[in-house]
Amino acid sequence: MSLAYCFTAYGGPDVQRFLDVTVPAPGRGEVLVRVHAAGVNPVDWKVRAGMHRSFLPLVLPAVLGREVAGVVVRTGPEVVDLAVGDRVFGATVGGSGGYAELALLPAGRSAPMPAGATFPDAAALPVAAATAHGSLARLDVAPGGTLLILGAGGGVGTMATQLAVLAGVTVVGTASAAKRAAVASLGATVVAYDEDDVEPRLGELLPAGADAVLDLVGGDALLGAAGVVTDRTRVLGVTGEPLATRFGADRLVNVGDSATLSALAELLGDGRLDPRVHRVFPFAAAGEALALVESGHAAGKVVIDVAGDR
Repeated sequence: MSLAYCFTAYGGPDVQRFLDVTVPAPGRGEVLVRVHAAGVNPVDWKVRAGMHRSFLPLVLPAVLGREVAGVVVRTGPEVVDLAVGDRVFGATVGGSGGYAELALLPAGRSAPMPAGATFPDAAALPVAAATAHGSLARLDVAPGGTLLILGAGGGVGTMATQLAVLAGVTVVGTASAAKRAAVASLGATVVAYDEDDVEPRLGELLPAGADAVLDLVGGDALLGAAGVVTDRTRVLGVTGEPLATRFGADRLVNVGDSATLSALAELLGDGRLDPRVHRVFPFAAAGEALALVESGHAAGKVVIDVAGDR
């Protein structure tokens, strides 16, 4: 059996609890990993709340979490690039969560950890950083171009800011005043949505408009950026209808394949990418870790230390 932090029904935090679950067997193209660290993301509580049940059917109780770093303990058929004993990180198999002592990873959505990297840092990458990496590839802003990130203070936003700055892109980001200094330290010019008059301030910073907009907030956030969206502006994000149609916004997706994770591992290994791990919680406090992320007040990445390495 494997100890895991699960939810037993769709709902609020009251449906979360630790359970002993059957150890999953790796199928074709999968590896079983002894989890050392698990990343915590907003999608975790949204899945628990039932917000994704229409396209992500689960058998309950289900294990929470989507990203881990650990050590391979068993490989399934047709796995050729990973072996028992490898330190790896990646996104979990659909229906197999990451807040657990053992988890399944698809080999095609996993990669070896770089030498010297910590498990918490590696566990912070498969969802947020991979989403940011894929989003920037789709937006394809040339060096010297301009990118507006709505919600630059969140997990995806901090990763996208770093990756864009590394690529020579000028980044303007919106964030709360509390996160202004942290986002600015990544190389972005920050507009505080709870202090600044957002629309005119963006107009001042981007007088010719933005080459691209990455909307990580949704709701009406894009309306505040309407003045910098021109005919040439490419828009990508979590923008809902009808604003997505109005601004020609494409939907945000997480590619997260091995090639993407390997590229992120290289950046992590040579110190060019900082996962910005804000808090590391012990496994026994998994519920507290998720509550912090659900509150929206985490100033960086939240990670669970499953194996007690800290």
